[in-house]
Amino acid sequence: MINEKADKRSRKFREIDQFDLNEQPQYYLLPFRFHRITDDKEIIVNEVGDYLLLSNGTFERIVKRQLDKKKDADLYGDLIANFFISEEPIPPLIDVLATRYRTKKLFLNYFTGLHIFVISLRCEHTCHYCQVSRVTQNKDLYDMSIANIDKGIDIMFKSPNPHVTMEFQGGESLLAFDNIKYAVEKAERIAKEVGKGLTKVICSNLALINEEILEYCKEHEILISTSLDGPQYVHDNNRHKPHASSYELAIKGIELSRKVLGHDRVSALMTTTKLSLDYPVEIVDEYFRLGFQGIFLRNISPYGFALRTDKSKYETEKFLTFYKKALDRILEYNFSGHYFTEDLAKIFLTKILTPFNVGFVDLQSPAGLINGVIVFNYDGGVYATDESRMLAEQKDYTFKLGTLDDNYNDLFFGKKAQEIANVWANEALSGCSECAFQQYCGADPVHNHATQGDMYGYRPNSDFCQKNMEIIRYLIELMESDSRIKKIFERWAKTSTH
Repeated sequence: MINEKADKRSRKFREIDQFDLNEQPQYYLLPFRFHRITDDKEIIVNEVGDYLLLSNGTFERIVKRQLDKKKDADLYGDLIANFFISEEPIPPLIDVLATRYRTKKLFLNYFTGLHIFVISLRCEHTCHYCQVSRVTQNKDLYDMSIANIDKGIDIMFKSPNPHVTMEFQGGESLLAFDNIKYAVEKAERIAKEVGKGLTKVICSNLALINEEILEYCKEHEILISTSLDGPQYVHDNNRHKPHASSYELAIKGIELSRKVLGHDRVSALMTTTKLSLDYPVEIVDEYFRLGFQGIFLRNISPYGFALRTDKSKYETEKFLTFYKKALDRILEYNFSGHYFTEDLAKIFLTKILTPFNVGFVDLQSPAGLINGVIVFNYDGGVYATDESRMLAEQKDYTFKLGTLDDNYNDLFFGKKAQEIANVWANEALSGCSECAFQQYCGADPVHNHATQGDMYGYRPNSDFCQKNMEIIRYLIELMESDSRIKKIFERWAKTSTH
């Protein structure tokens, strides 16, 4: 039963003399967030990603306005200069802050840049972690038709982005190389007519690559992207090819591609499986030995067929242990005078240390799906991301935007796109909206749906959140504890903006 006396007291208005209406605060708080980063340190981060590392308890003193301008002169000056507090209700340099915020969101000015064409579902590998189904026969059924290629190209050039990328994926894309040639030549003609920039990328396991294909790629300035999971015993176990070593074919393909196209025209991407977790140093060493300038330590994606086998499943904490050991090895190479990066760290560090963002679709807010990437499937389906397409392989069409027969507005601004847009900004998601690392992270409705059953997601048990928060925290801890590491990280961030 409610205490009537207490209820009346709690609802009674105080007398006006209880308020000092003439008292002005010593300073005003601007938007920023807080996180305890180590046992004795905490971090505050503002709306444009500037951060200050402070002794525990300082955050509370700031928000309670307990700082003294003279006694805490250095801290007070840093807070003013970095837009954490202001001595006026509206900071004198508010326009500077607004410009910096616009710079962080500049990617929204251009809209969709990456257009993925799933040119064929056929593949001659049987990778146990493959995220889509694989077929080896029926070219007519599993290759993208010329009609669908035409429709995809037409949609691609409707993008307001002045520079578009068409990326050919599979299956194994080279099994439909004639269709790639048709698509490339048609897209080049249209790009010239409309005055757009055009980048072309072929994603391939390189088992089928030859000099004839590469000479065509050289003539048409096509980039090559392949998969390399590490040393032979890791790669061959992860990426099985019947009656052959997928590793030997990949290495031979990389070497031939570099010879014809040039060293920097060939990139490689690894996937961390359960087997990979035992070989962080060896995997990094393999990339370094082969002359790559960096490696992307990529965890397994929880989509499609990838997690049907125990060979691919592992806890996020085990990946983080793997990641830190691999990063330590990468830093050893840098301490020895080599430039060798970890690309996930490089993305985070660009957001942390520069005024700029990065066009990596998994770490943007609003999210990169639709805004940055779109997928045209071999069968004419249009999906918000490549991961969305992988879900569809298991009959989950949550992120299917429509088909290539739909018009541009219906695909990009229709009912499904609007549904996704409700949950693609981490500034508006509980758990993210108050997170200190919000500006460094992103929103991923597809991951939320795949792992938690709805697009909105629940941060306390999100492995996406767990992984990103710990890596960001660890990167900041490293560079704040070792000036050598900070210089290395600053160089990584600087080179990613050029």
